[in-house]
This record gives sequence, C-alpha cells and structure tokens, in this order.
Amino acid sequence: MAGVVCARTLVQAGHQVTVFEKSSRAGGRTTTIDSPFGSFDAGAQYFTVRDPRFAQAIDTVPGVCRPWSANAVRVLDAAGRVAAAGLPTREPHWVASPGMSALVTTWAAPLLQAGQLITDTRVSSIERDPLDGAHWQVRTEGAGGTQHVYAGFDAVLLAQPATPAQALLAVSALETPLSAAMARVTTAPCWTLMLAYPQAVRPGLTTLGPQWNAARSTHHRISWLARESSKPGRTTVERWTVQASPAWSAEHLEDDAERVQSKLLKAFSEVTGIRAEPTHADTRRWRYAQTTQPLGQSHLWDASLALGACGDWCLGHRLEDAFVSGLELALAVA
Repeated sequence: MAGVVCARTLVQAGHQVTVFEKSSRAGGRTTTIDSPFGSFDAGAQYFTVRDPRFAQAIDTVPGVCRPWSANAVRVLDAAGRVAAAGLPTREPHWVASPGMSALVTTWAAPLLQAGQLITDTRVSSIERDPLDGAHWQVRTEGAGGTQHVYAGFDAVLLAQPATPAQALLAVSALETPLSAAMARVTTAPCWTLMLAYPQAVRPGLTTLGPQWNAARSTHHRISWLARESSKPGRTTVERWTVQASPAWSAEHLEDDAERVQSKLLKAFSEVTGIRAEPTHADTRRWRYAQTTQPLGQSHLWDASLALGACGDWCLGHRLEDAFVSGLELALAVA
C-alpha cells in the first residue's frame, strides 16, 4: 500500500519511478490467498477511512471497496464465550472485493502496464553509481538467483517493514539518520490459519458454529477470527481466517508450520465450537505483522542523501496509516 501510493503520487507529479517488488504481485499485507474453495484475506482483514485524502483516493476506483457488516465484532473470553455483544460501531469496516489485495493491485495496474513495477525482484543493496556519484544504483536478485544492477536513480525510497529496511541500509553500509529512527520501531509477528468447510454448504445449513462473523478473542493462542464467506463479493463456501495472538506468534515464530496449524486448529475448535475436520487448511507466517511501537511521524526523508522510507509502521498498524505514509513521503520528495 505505502509503496504503490508513493509511486503513483510521484508519477502524477511528473517523476519517472521504478518499483521493485520481491513478491509476484503488489499487495504486501493486503495479500489475498486463493484456494480451491475460495479466497482468504491472509493479512489485513478490513480497513477504516478517517483521512479525507484516503476517501478521495478510494473514490477513484468505484466498486472495488465495499462495507462489511463486521462492525458487529464480538469480544470473546478465553473460553470462546461472548463477553461483549459487539465493539462500538463508530465507523464502517471496509473490504476490497473480490479480495483485500484488489485495492493495491488496482492502483498498481498502471505502473505494471508501463513497465514501472518489477515483480519477483529483491533489492540486495543500494549504492552510489560508480560512474555518476550524484545518482544511486540498486543491486537486485530475481527468480532463480539472477542478479541485475539498475542505475541512474535520483532518490531511493524504502517501502517495507522497519527491520528489513534498516537491515538493507546496514548491508549497504549507508550512514543516515534513517537507521537510528527505524531502530526505535517495534513490530509483532503473526501466524495466520486459513480453514475451509465446503461440507457446510448444503440445504438447511448455511454456516457452522457461531452466528457471528468476526470476533476478537482473549484466548492465549488466538486474537482474531473472521468468517471470510461473510465478506461482500466472496464465494459462499464456509471459510475462516484465524490470526494468532502476537505473544503466541512470537513464542512459536520458528516452529514448523504443520505444528502451528495443529495447535491453532485446536484453539479454533475451543473458541468457536466447530469440531468438524476442515477440508482445507493452510498457514501463513508474517514476521512483521502489527506495529507495537510506531515511529511517530508519517515518513522519513533524508534530503541530503535523497533516501526515504515509508510504511504503516511510521504511524501505526492500520492500512490507512500506510496510505498516508506513502502519500506524504511522495509529497516531501516532490
């Protein structure tokens, strides 16, 4: 979100931009994972809109974002009992359709079509161009270990979690105040479990287990549960996304995915009362999932070196924080 918004804003201001994306497509933590039974929002579950600039940007892609009735989010105790009927409905919960990744991929499409978005490419180091010290060059690794050097950049902007961004500056031996600022940021990991129960779709049985569609839980293993099939624009097959608590995720960060899946599935059964065996189960590990100590400002920009950084971690952990960060870094550069 932050990187694509930053790039689009710079392009609109007349700059030439190249975006390097280590994954196969843009999206980051708005990733939507497909399965034979329907999609799962493996990262961000929904977003809220408070900044008028974010609202204006969403209006540029009509039909992509729709309200989700999960503003009736339940609050559960450790045993899965409803401790509070619902969180205060202060603001609508929005989702992109047909999956959370749709908003970023739609905004990224013009960059991709113009050849300005290079996917499956990881930047391994940043350095001054040896032929022109006023410019930057970046070394990259692509699919199959292929290496390439791209040169001629006036500025380099990092749109990634604070820890890997700081590591990239360190491996590049770049001395900048950005590094010390990033070191103050802390982020919690998250294990995500995705479950599908196609057997629940038959006459007279529309859902399994609880009658709510989203809940926050105080169970020591689970902090969030959402019925994916309740989101607008999704298929009707009963699907759940379960996000482990930050503390449990950190404790089991390096565990085998199969072991994590087994433990989270047991906790899911305890919380929801769903004892049926899922037809489909998958896990996803997020090393940098939720900001616990943000930077406290919208972006970082070292004008003397022409190095910058943006991401939700600058302001918090909401999707809108990533948007504002990317936008305001682009405006500072432009």
